[in-house]
This record gives sequence, C-alpha cells and structure tokens, in this order.
Amino acid sequence: MSIARIALAAGWLAAGAAAQPPALTIEQAVTQAVEKYPSVRVSLERVSAAAAGIDLARTAYLPRAELLGQTNRATRNNVFGLLMPQPVVSPISGPVLGKASLTNVWGTAVGVLVSWEPFDFGLRQAAVGAARSERERADAQAGVARLEVAAAAADAFLTTLAAEQTVRAARAGVDRALVWEQAVRALVGAELRPGVDASRAAAELAQARTQLIQTERAEQMSRVALAQLLGVPAATLRLDPEPLLRGPAQLDPPEQAAPAHPRARAQNTVVEAARSRQRVLERSYFPRFALQGTTFSRGSGANPDGTTGGAGAGLGPNFYNWGLGLSVTFPALELPSLRARRRMEAHQQQAEAARYQQVLRELEGDREKARAALVAARRIAEHTPLQLAAARDLERQASARYQAGLATAVETAEAQRLLTQSEIDNALAGLGVWRALLAVEAAGGDLTPLLERTRR
Repeated sequence: MSIARIALAAGWLAAGAAAQPPALTIEQAVTQAVEKYPSVRVSLERVSAAAAGIDLARTAYLPRAELLGQTNRATRNNVFGLLMPQPVVSPISGPVLGKASLTNVWGTAVGVLVSWEPFDFGLRQAAVGAARSERERADAQAGVARLEVAAAAADAFLTTLAAEQTVRAARAGVDRALVWEQAVRALVGAELRPGVDASRAAAELAQARTQLIQTERAEQMSRVALAQLLGVPAATLRLDPEPLLRGPAQLDPPEQAAPAHPRARAQNTVVEAARSRQRVLERSYFPRFALQGTTFSRGSGANPDGTTGGAGAGLGPNFYNWGLGLSVTFPALELPSLRARRRMEAHQQQAEAARYQQVLRELEGDREKARAALVAARRIAEHTPLQLAAARDLERQASARYQAGLATAVETAEAQRLLTQSEIDNALAGLGVWRALLAVEAAGGDLTPLLERTRR
C-alpha cells in the first residue's frame, strides 16, 4: 500500500512539473517582448500606413474618370448678365424668355469626363519620393521602438534575476540570524550570557526578516514589470539564470558606429523627409497640363420657344455631345506663398540636420559612459569573491569567539550583517557586468552580440 502511495505521489509531482511552464531565457524574453509589446506593433502599423501612402502617391500617374447622373424638376426662367462664381445660384442653360413663369419641367444629365496629366515637370515623382521618405522614417522609428523594448526587456530580466539572488541571500541571512538567536537564548537561559544579548539577537533576527520582506517586495515588483513587457501573468514567469550566473562575460563588445544606431538612422530619415518636401515645393510652380475627353447627354422638357413637352418630357436624355481637349492651369499668384513655404521647409531641414548632429554626440557620450561603467563593474566583480571569503571567515571566527566568551553580541551581529551584504554584493556583481554590457550594446544600437553570449 505504501508503494502505491509513493507511486501516486510521484505521478502527481511529475504532472505538476509537466504543467509548469518552461524557464525563460533572456534571449526568449527579448524576442517575446519585441513581438508582443504594443509600442512595437504601433510602429509596425505606422510603417504599413506609410507604405500605403506610397501607393496613394503613385495613383497620381493614373487617369481620372468622373461620372455624372442627374434628374431634376425645376422652372426654366433664364436671364442675361454676369454672375460671379459661387455655390448658391444654380446655372440655367437656354434662351431668355420674355416673362417669368412658375411652370416646371423635367431635366436630366448623364456624362463622363476622363482627365490625364501627360507630364508634370517632376511633381508626381517628387510626391512619390516624399511618401517613400515618410515610409523610411516610419521604418526607422520602428527600429528605435524595437531596440528600446528589447533593451527594456533584457534589463528587466537582469533586474528580476538580481532580485531573486538578493532574496536568496537575505533568506540565508534570516537562517543565520535565527540559529544565532536560538544559541544566544540558550546561553542566556544557562546564565552564561547577559540578558541584553538575547534582546540584541532578537532585534537582529527581526531586522533580517524585515530585510527579507523588502527584498521579496522588490523581487515581485521587478517580476511584474518584466511580465508586463512580455504580456504574460507574473505568477507564471520562470527565469532561466544560465549562463548569467556562471560568471561575468569577459569579451569586449564590438565597436558600433554612431550613424548606424537606430536613433541616428531615424533622425537622418527625418532630415531626408524634410528634403523631400522641399523637392515637392520646387516642382509646384509649373503649369499643369491635362488631356481631357468627355461625352455627355442632356434632356429637358422645355422648348426654345417657351413651350413645354408632355408630362414625361425631359426624364431621359435626348441631346448628345462629346469633346476632346487640353487644359492648362498655372498658379500665377502662388509664387510668394510657395517661396515662403520653401523657406520654412529649408529651416526645418536645417533644424533636423542639427538635431542629427546632436543625436550623434549623445550616442557617443552614452557609449563612453557605458564603457566606463563596464570597466568599473568588471573590477567590482573581481573583488567581491575576496570580500565574500573574508566575510565568511570573519563570521565563523566571530561566532566561535562569542561561544567561547571572547566576543560580544555586537561583534557577532556585525559579522553576520557583513556576510549577508557580501553575499548580496557577490551575487549582484556578475549580473552587474551583464547589465553594463547591455548598456554598452544598447548605446551601440544592437543587442545581438549580448544575446549570442548568453546562448548555451
């Protein structure tokens, strides 16, 4: 019977392990965040919208066809005289009759007008180029969004992993404080130590437990932040610490030219977009030519002599026409406004070019700062093992001296706190090097080398 229970319990444990989600590597976290985070999807949709804008600009090369169909019932009184263009008074065709009448008739009109611009002095090509520049700008902005989300996911992963290691060290500190508190209480009960030592041991245990609670809270908050980036529940998140805990990476990150950074490329596309808009304005002050062909028919129940037809006269067209022509339009008085707009775009382009130089300087500064932080992180990682070994020796010696009556409770408590802090520092030192590497490669604009180092 006991064997059956053991087998059943083993089956439950195996089922629970199978239901548990697999541990997530830092590379998988970055990939998942880039694929699912909303800001990246927003950028990609903007790229698609800009690509559709190129197709829209290309439609200007196609001919236009406008269809008309109309039926109305109205009076047919007409007058001589000029009427300025306006949208209120409807035009009436036909002769002017001797007197006005409220007699009304049917009128119909059906027609089609096809218009095509055979040449445009490069205006349409410039418009397509401007649309293409907008698409490149949107694509570059999507690259910036991907880099930012990838860097945020990698940093959140390392932060969560560091918080887990801090919790582990704090929990070990609680265990040591609990053992010491029990030993001190026994010594005090045997009247081998003063009662104040028991109070000091109890206070140290309470402080260790408070530190553990604080580290657990920080670990949970960092886990929630990572889960938000990945779009998964925080309770189901399991991290694979390998190889991040095996030791800090020693390889130097590759040099990345600042102009190749996604931020620099994105700003450069803004400059190019301003230039494209200038080219459109340069092509705007030219005549516009249009080849036009039309065919239409009209019907009316009114006769030229003032009489009207039957009740259904004018419901269908009874006169037909066609025509071919070439129309030329020229915005003669738009030159001042076009010049002002060109000056505006020129200044805008110069401002964006200056902004591009500023971005390059910022990227260079960020990379130098990140490299300095990397050097410091590696030096710290070299010293923390020595600090941890010394703290362990000190704690063992302090505990032994206290048991022998040669040390005070204060010395032993200080040694235990120093050991806990040294364990935390040593656990975080290696991850600090990885975070410094992340900062260097994020400043370079490409996280691929970092992620390749984390593969097993």
